Amino acid sequence: MVILGILLTIFFGSAGLLRIITSTLEITGFCFLFKKCGARWWEALIPFWRSYTLARCGNCESEGRVVFFCDLLSTVFNIALLFINENSGLALLFLALILSFTVIILVYMIRISLGLCEVFGRRKLWWFPWTFFTFIPALIWGLFRSFRPMWQVGEFRDSALSTFSNTHIDSMDKGLTVNLEERTVSDFFKKRYLLRDIHMYIQPGHMVLLLGGSGAGKSTLVNAINGYEPAKGEMSLDGENIYKEYSKMMYEIGFVPQQDLMRGNDTVLNTMNDAAALRLPLALTGEDRKKRVHEVMEIFGLLPVQHNLVEKLSGGQRKRLSIAMEFLPNPSLFILDEPDSGLDGVMARELMEQLRAIADQGKIVIVITHTPDRVIDLFDDVIVLAKDTARTGRLAYFGSIAEAKTFFGKDSMEKIVRSINREEEGGEGRADEFIGRFAEVQHA
Repeated sequence: MVILGILLTIFFGSAGLLRIITSTLEITGFCFLFKKCGARWWEALIPFWRSYTLARCGNCESEGRVVFFCDLLSTVFNIALLFINENSGLALLFLALILSFTVIILVYMIRISLGLCEVFGRRKLWWFPWTFFTFIPALIWGLFRSFRPMWQVGEFRDSALSTFSNTHIDSMDKGLTVNLEERTVSDFFKKRYLLRDIHMYIQPGHMVLLLGGSGAGKSTLVNAINGYEPAKGEMSLDGENIYKEYSKMMYEIGFVPQQDLMRGNDTVLNTMNDAAALRLPLALTGEDRKKRVHEVMEIFGLLPVQHNLVEKLSGGQRKRLSIAMEFLPNPSLFILDEPDSGLDGVMARELMEQLRAIADQGKIVIVITHTPDRVIDLFDDVIVLAKDTARTGRLAYFGSIAEAKTFFGKDSMEKIVRSINREEEGGEGRADEFIGRFAEVQHA
C-alpha cells in the first residue's frame, strides 16, 4: 500500500469515498487487534508504523521492519515524482524502485499474514484476505471474541517468567563450568534474549546429551561455550577462563559441526595433514605433527583408507574423519553437532561408542543428536533447553539421564522434548513449568 496513491485516490479518484470507508474499517480493526495482542491500540493510527506493529503481533518483527522501510521509501519516491519531469530517466528509475518496493511489501505481507495465522491458531488460507483485503480480517479478528492470540506481543520482548535461579557456580580446577547470564542480540534498537540463566558444572569423563526442540538455542549455547560467540557470563575449562584465555584454550576445545567442509578431491591423509597444520600448535615439530596424525588416524580406524579420496569414503568413514580432524590437538572438551546424522542405526551406534571411549579417557563430550533414545545408555548426563513464553532459550534441566526421566515424568528423551515443545509444534507446551521448577531447584 503506497500512501501517496491512497491520498490521490481519496481526493481525486472516483473511488475516494470507498477508500475512506475501507481505511477507517481497517484502522478500527487494527485498534482492537493490537489491544488483543498486547500492543498499544493507538499505534494503529500511525501510518507506516501500524504495519510494523501488525508484524509484531504475528511474531514477524523482522518482516515488519522490511515493510516499514519499503513503504516509507516508496512514499518518498512517489512524492519526489511530483517534482521531476515524468519523462526523465530519473523518473523511470524512481518508478522501477517503487515497483520493486511494492513487490517486496507484497511478499513480506504474505509472511506476516502466515505469522498471524500461527499466533491465532487459524488456517493458513487467511493469508489471502490479510494480504489483499486487509480491512476484512482486521475487523473480524479484532472484533470477534473467538479470535484470540495464543501469546502476547510483550511475551516476544521480555521474559514472562519471573523465576530465575540467581545462582553462580564456582569455577572448578577440572571440568567445564558454565555461568551464562544472557546471550542477546540487538533487534531494531531492542535487546532480544537468545539464552538466559544457564548455570551448570560438567565433570571430566562425562558424555553429555544436549537436548531441545527446534529454536531452543542448542547451537547458540555451544557457540557460547566454545568461545565462538561469547555470551555475558563466564565459561571455564579446567579452571581456565575460555573467554579471557581464548588463544590458549582454543586448542583445548574441539567442535565438529553437522556439515563438514572437507575437499572431496583430497586424500584422507592430506586432509589430516592440513588439519594438523591449522589445529596443532606452531611450536610442534614436523615429526611430532606427523606422529600425532598417525595416532589419531589409528584411533578412528582411518589408516586403511588414508590414501583414499574423501569423496570415496562411506558416510561413517567421513564422519570419523571430521571427528579425527578436531581430535588432533587432544582437546579436553569435545562438542559434536549431530555426528550421527545420515547414518543407519548400526553405524550411529559404532560412532557413539567411539565417543563414549573418548569420554572415558577423562574428556568431556557434548553431543547434539535428534535420535538420542537409540544410544541413550552411552550418556551420563543430559542438558535440556527449552523456549519460555518469551521465546528465550532457558535451562529446563541438567543432570543424570535417570533423574531426567523422573523430573519430567517420561520414559524417553523423545517424550521429554515433546513435553517442552509448544502445542502448535505437536508438544505439550509445558516448557515454562519445567524451566521454573528447575530454576527453583538450582536456587535451593
